[in-house]
Amino acid sequence: MPKRVSFDRWLFITTLLLIFIGLVMIFSASAVMAKERFGSPYGFLLRQLVGAAIGLALMALTMHIDYKRWKSPAAVFSLMGVTTLLLISVFFLDRAHHTHRWFRFGPISFQPSELAKPAIILFLAYFLATRVKTMTDARNTLLPAVAPTLMFVCLIVFQPDLGTALACLGITACVLFIAGAPLQYFGFSFVFSLLPLYFLIWKFPYRMARITAFMHPDRDRLGAAFHINQSLIAVATGGMGGKGLMEGKQKLFYLPEPHTDFIFAVIAEEFGLLGSMLVVALFAIFLWRGARVVFRTQDPFGRYLAAGITSMIALQAFINVSVVLGMMPTKGIPLPLVSYGGSSLVVTLASIGVLLNISRQTE
Repeated sequence: MPKRVSFDRWLFITTLLLIFIGLVMIFSASAVMAKERFGSPYGFLLRQLVGAAIGLALMALTMHIDYKRWKSPAAVFSLMGVTTLLLISVFFLDRAHHTHRWFRFGPISFQPSELAKPAIILFLAYFLATRVKTMTDARNTLLPAVAPTLMFVCLIVFQPDLGTALACLGITACVLFIAGAPLQYFGFSFVFSLLPLYFLIWKFPYRMARITAFMHPDRDRLGAAFHINQSLIAVATGGMGGKGLMEGKQKLFYLPEPHTDFIFAVIAEEFGLLGSMLVVALFAIFLWRGARVVFRTQDPFGRYLAAGITSMIALQAFINVSVVLGMMPTKGIPLPLVSYGGSSLVVTLASIGVLLNISRQTE
C-alpha cells in the first residue's frame, strides 16, 4: 500500500514561482497595449489575476481529492463527452482572427482545445491501466487508446490550430512510452503521419511560409519572418543581465503577441541570459519532480496520469522556448503558467493539483 506523505513542495513552489513571474511579465509586456485597448495599463494583468485565482482554487481542490476518484467511467467519459461537445460547438460560433477556437462571454473567453489535453490524459490513464500486460496488442490496446486523441486532433486541426493538435499527439506519445508501448509502433506512426503533415503544411500557404521563414529567417524580414526576427532581436539585446523590468523595447508594437506566445522573448530582453535561465531552470525542476512522481508511483493509473500532466507542461514549455529562440517554426503554443491566457492557466493549475495529489501517495 502506498503511504500518504506530504505533497511535493518542489512542484508546489515551482508552480507558484512561475505564476508570479508570469504575472509580472504580463504586466510588463502588455501595459502599453492594454492602455491603448482598454484605457488602463492593468487590463491584461487583471484578467490574468482572475484566471490565476480560479486556477489556484481548483489546484487547492484537486490536490486534496484522491486521484483514484478520477478512475471511474463516469468521470472519464463525462470529461470526454463535454470536451467533444465543446470542440464541435465552437464551429457554430463566429470566427475570431479567422479561426473557430474560443467561446466568448463578454470579456471572458474559453478555449475548449485546452480541455482536450487533460481529457486525453485521463482517458489514456484509465484505459491503459487495465491493459498493462497487453501493450504489444496493436488492435485491442494501442488503436483504441489513440482513437480519442485522433478524433480530438482532427477537430482541433480544423479550427485551425495545428500547434495544439501536435501537442496532443506529443502528450499521447509520452504516456504510451511510459506505459511500455513497443518502440517500433512509434516509428510506424511517424511514417504514417508524414502524408497528413504534408497536406497540413505544404498545402496551406501561411504554414508553408512559417517553415520557409524558419529555414531562411533572413528572407522576407517584414513578412513571414517578422515574428522570429523580432524575437531574436529581443533575445540578443538582453545580453547577460537584461535591460531591466519595463525597459524592453521590442514589446512596444515590434514583437507580435509579446504577452502570450513570445513572452519568453520579453523575459530575455529585460532580464537577459540570467533571467531566461532561471525560467528554464524552473521548468527543468518541474520536469524532474514530475518524473520523480512518475517513477515512484506503483499504481499504473497514477503513473500514467502523472506522466501525462508532466509531459503536457514540459512539452509545451520546450516548444515555446524553442520557437522564441528560432529552433522551431513559429507555433501558437503558450509558455505554461507564464503566458497570458485564462483557459490555459486554469486547466494547467487544475491538472497540477492532481499531480500534487499523486505525489502524496508515492511509495
